Amino acid sequence: MHRSSGKSKNSKTANAPRQKISYEKKVDSAISEYAGTALKWLHKAEFLMSAPKLDLCVEDTGYEVAFAGRSNAGKSSAINTITNQKQLARASKRPGRTQMINFFSLGNPDQRLVDLPGYGYAAVPEAMKIVWQKELENYLIHRQSLQGLILLMDIRHPLQHFDVMMLEWAYSRQLFVHVLLTKSDKLNRGPANKALLEVKQELKKMKLSFSIQLFSSLNKEGLEELASVMGGRLNFTLDNPTGFDLDSIPEISEDDLDTDLDDVENELDEADLTEFDENLENDANK
Repeated sequence: MHRSSGKSKNSKTANAPRQKISYEKKVDSAISEYAGTALKWLHKAEFLMSAPKLDLCVEDTGYEVAFAGRSNAGKSSAINTITNQKQLARASKRPGRTQMINFFSLGNPDQRLVDLPGYGYAAVPEAMKIVWQKELENYLIHRQSLQGLILLMDIRHPLQHFDVMMLEWAYSRQLFVHVLLTKSDKLNRGPANKALLEVKQELKKMKLSFSIQLFSSLNKEGLEELASVMGGRLNFTLDNPTGFDLDSIPEISEDDLDTDLDDVENELDEADLTEFDENLENDANK
């Protein structure tokens, strides 16, 4: 008499090694190629000129993307990393060193990266802060070639007063903004993603549909994503597709990064903020 072994006819299938299922979103190869080539293109960045005021800036033609943010958000480090040049934008131990509007050409003078003066903390007289604010305001309002802003925020201190002010102003002018949550290496992966989600939710509450990503100059996180965004705004096209290796970028050390100022008071006082608000409102009503 035949005895059943107790195993079902599908026992072989049930006992077979199970393959691990990946839920990672696959990146379109064309998008990946564009991002990699755009990143290599950004390495062509060269200093063009600095201007203390709008009427001394480069001729207002072509395409520009401007980097803006608080003085300790890691702006200079981000520019140096995305362009693969350690000293293109001078990362200072004293936030607020960038006192002019700095222009960098990207292969030709009609495609430019712009480094704007950092807002917030700056160890300078109040009268000088007001001058910087006015010129920053003039640039953002009147510059026709400006295609969008890369707004940098320290991932540990996002959406400070001036950040929110810049976001709301950009929305009122219908100006594109890509938010960069910098220094993501300061947090573990879980907390970093949580911070990203929380900022996304806050932007949604504010009815702002701006794009946003994590970024780290130290471990090169987010380079291709940022390059793709910048390439799109600067009218970059794939003329001669080439491969790109992230490992070709030299390592950056903590000493190359902007100084972290957790314990430094880096807000402008209420008088400065009020005047800046009034200036923006007056220009918007002209």
